[in-house]
Amino acid sequence: MLYRKIEDVIYQRLSSDCDKVLVVTGARQVGKSFIIRRVAERLFKNVVEINLIEDYEGERLFESVRRTEDFYLMLSTVAGNKMGTKKDTIVFLDEIQQYPHLLTLLKFLNSEGRFRYVVSGSLLGVSLKTTTSVPLGSIDVVKMYPLDFEEFLLANGFSTGAINTMRKSFLSRESLDENLHERVMSLFKRYLLVGGLPEAVNAYLASHNIMKVRDVQRDIHTLYAIDASKYDEKERLKIRRIYDLIPLNMENKKKRLVFKDIEGKEGSRSDNYIESVDYLISSGIALNVQAVSNPLFPLIESGRKNLLKLYLNDVGLLTGVLYRNNVLPVLNTDCSVNLGSVYECVVATELAAHDCSLFYYDNKTKGEVDYLVDDYSKLTVLPVEVKSGKDYTVHSALTTLLSNADYHIEEGVVLSNERNVRVVGKVVYMPIYYVMFLAGECVSEDNF
Repeated sequence: MLYRKIEDVIYQRLSSDCDKVLVVTGARQVGKSFIIRRVAERLFKNVVEINLIEDYEGERLFESVRRTEDFYLMLSTVAGNKMGTKKDTIVFLDEIQQYPHLLTLLKFLNSEGRFRYVVSGSLLGVSLKTTTSVPLGSIDVVKMYPLDFEEFLLANGFSTGAINTMRKSFLSRESLDENLHERVMSLFKRYLLVGGLPEAVNAYLASHNIMKVRDVQRDIHTLYAIDASKYDEKERLKIRRIYDLIPLNMENKKKRLVFKDIEGKEGSRSDNYIESVDYLISSGIALNVQAVSNPLFPLIESGRKNLLKLYLNDVGLLTGVLYRNNVLPVLNTDCSVNLGSVYECVVATELAAHDCSLFYYDNKTKGEVDYLVDDYSKLTVLPVEVKSGKDYTVHSALTTLLSNADYHIEEGVVLSNERNVRVVGKVVYMPIYYVMFLAGECVSEDNF
């Protein structure tokens, strides 16, 4: 059984006296329903679970429900024997994006206090944006991602003690010993192949067979594309085309989304594709990294949506598309394949899983730096450069950025395969797996 850190978050929310409805959003197949169900069964005698996609494809009991009394009536037809009190009954509405009007009804259901409620949705990010009367003051939204690298380590037999030792080494800017480094790097490379989608991880743990893992990933990749085809008819072809372009763009030098390539139309502008791009981001199947040319804290004030990079939400999906069943490009360090796009993708997914908004530095004359992250503890910006090869000390754009006193940047990080942690001027060189702790440095611990 896979350990997920978000389980503790969900447990705390559902066991508290919070009067808000917990809403868990995220892409399909990241494990939302499983975790919610497991926590709910620990806390409540009665767990009433309604999958609203199944309802829509079947009796459509909840399709026309607009009043709380109608909701209770329909609920009683499927779970009358489980409808206890608020103390012992929780109603889990899964895939609620199928009926966006129920998002509006949640406020009234919750205020009446008959039961506790928890909801989830695979395309909920889209519904929250498009539903005009979302009860924002009545819901608590938590986003879920595939397994991060720490969770992958735990799934592969790493103890929490070993991870804590690694964390202490990271905080003290120390290198791991050779044996531990080799062990972690071995699992990191396997993480690049397997990724963090629970079904793929379980397939790997059960079989250690890359073909079975790739079969799972191929099905999920296809499922994401099918979901896009269910969206607005005007946008679905654009969405599918952008989704298919993501791995191809990662192999380009700039890696950013080129809007004229989407439909092969010269002069295409970003405005023509805002809705399609927003779908991919809001549904959780793509991660967006915005360009910043003026890297001052907070970065959101300087982000430019027209110079955008998109990454797949899972590195295993990317390596599956790029290399299929061949593991040598990832496992064989002597292989001539450039893993730059794969390393950038895994860093993006790791930072996103730790609630970091993603930006990159873009300057026509000074070059690009892979990532910029807000450092809330120091009220400054942390640049992060990702290197997959042996030339990890070559980073002219980062060096130039750090030398600009106007930006007040204290240091930059270079992540690579190199074991040794060392500081040269304002640059901190770290092994790539330390990205699992990097986001923790950028979270404020202040209490208000």
